Parts: sequence; C-alpha cells; structure tokens
Amino acid sequence: MSTTVQAAPIRHFLQFSDLNKEEILYLLHRARVIKDHFKNYQPHHTLHDRTLAMVFEKASTRTRVSFEAGMYQLGGEVINLTANDSQLGRSEPIEDTARVISRMVDIVMIRTFEQSRLERFAEFSRVPVINGLTNEYHPCQILADIFTYIEHRGSIAGKTVAWVGDGNNMAYTWLQAAELLGFKLHISAPQGYTLDQNLIGTPDPAVFQEFTDPMEACRGADLVTTDVWTSMGFEDENEARRKAFADWCVDSDMMAEANADALFMHCLPAHRGEEVSADVIDGDQSVVWDEAENRMHVQKALMEFLLLGQLDD
Repeated sequence: MSTTVQAAPIRHFLQFSDLNKEEILYLLHRARVIKDHFKNYQPHHTLHDRTLAMVFEKASTRTRVSFEAGMYQLGGEVINLTANDSQLGRSEPIEDTARVISRMVDIVMIRTFEQSRLERFAEFSRVPVINGLTNEYHPCQILADIFTYIEHRGSIAGKTVAWVGDGNNMAYTWLQAAELLGFKLHISAPQGYTLDQNLIGTPDPAVFQEFTDPMEACRGADLVTTDVWTSMGFEDENEARRKAFADWCVDSDMMAEANADALFMHCLPAHRGEEVSADVIDGDQSVVWDEAENRMHVQKALMEFLLLGQLDD
C-alpha cells in the first residue's frame, strides 16, 4: 500500500512580516553561519542542482550581484530575465509568466514596481517567490541592515533606529521589522512625504514615533539610516524633492544627536551632499560596505530556508 506524502506549503517572502519573529531570528543566525563559511573559503552547497530565476522590471546592481553570486556559492544555478528579453516586455500577463517560470525553476526573485504585481506572480507560482524590491517594500535590504547591526552592536531589540528622509519602501519595511523584533523606529520626513496612515494603521507609540525635525528623530538613536530622496519611478519629482528635503541631509551635526556609538547605514547607491554628507558615509560610524555585502549572506540564508526549511549548523 503506497503512502501519499503531502508537500509542505509554499512559503514566500513578499514583505518582512511574511515571516514570524522566530523565523527571522533563525535567518539572522543562519546568515552568520553561512558568512563564516564564505570568509573561511569553506564550500557550502546546500542548494546544489537548484535553480533561481531572477526577474527584473527595475534596474539593479546590488540585488542582481548579491542574489546571483549567493546562489552560485550555494551550489545552484541562476537565470536572469528582464522585461526587455522576456515576454513580460510584450505584455504577457504576469500570472502566465508565473505559471510557466515556476514549472522550470526552484525559486524566483522579482524586482518590480507595485507590490500587487509581485503578489499576483506569487499567487500563481508553484515555487517560493522573494521580493527583491517593490515600490512598497524592500524586505531583503532590511534583513541585511539588521544583520549588520547585530554584527557590530549585538541585538537590536530595545534599540532606537532613526529613519531620516523619504517615507518610501525602506521606511515601511523598517516599521514592520520594528513591530516584529521589538525595537523603536523614529521617522522624520518632510510634509507630504511621510508614511501613509492608511497603510500603517495606528502603530504602537512604544514602537513608532514621527518627528517633523530630523535632529529630534536622531536624538538618542543607536542607528541612523537614510536613502536617496528620489526613488526609481519618481524621477519627474526630482527637483521638487531636492527642495523639500534640503534640511534632511544626514550630516555630522545630525549624527552628533545620536548616541556616541551609533551606526550609519544607507542601502546605496548614495548621493553624497544630498541625503548624506561625504564625511558621514565615509566616516568611522558608517557600515555601508558591510551592509552591502550582507545582502548576499542573508539572501543565501533566506533562499535556503524557503527551499529546505530550518537546518542545523
């Protein structure tokens, strides 16, 4: 008599809150194990013979290199697709693309525009789907940022993160992470560029606080972080944003309001002299290069987890 084994449900990582606290903490621990293998030139081929498809509808440097190099380091293969060299560029419904691609690969990463577009792909995918960035969320970057903080300062629980600048996909994801992991998020953005109340609801004041003055947002912070003032897709607003954000440049005076051992992060690429001064991003408190590398390590842990579940060290 044969026994039917029921397959485990497919897990996606479309936003930070798709995983629970214990799973996020596992990923952060696992990333440390995987990074140690990398630094010691020890092969770590847990995804041998697995294939990652990367779908880019937005331009990318760090996302492409980190996922592609990471999958190769895990022993897998990578297929890179853009809208220009796939049927997506010829208006094929994204649901049809999902149905086809997910029959041929083991996991998919998508970097696209609206979150709803990513969700539609995931709904019709037979394999895990990872958000490489959407207009609304950037969960892999925040996973890397938190891992980087832990590397340098230990647990982020109970700490204060100051977000200075646009209320964009990074800011929304920082809020999800704060609610999940128990740290406080200070956000300061110019009027008209704050987080949408309809999207965030009423966060706990113990977790989230908004400031009109960026200096106040940075006061007592353990981590100060920012992003470009004009994200992809908003280039037509560039001049208006430059004027609106003039007082939101993270400089040495702003960093002086934070704790003496506070770190500075930026997801890159950065515009020195706009959202951050050169002396801050190139200074002793900046960990942006570790942060950039760590995208690769946390994404390796994430792909491994979505395909294999939790593993022993």
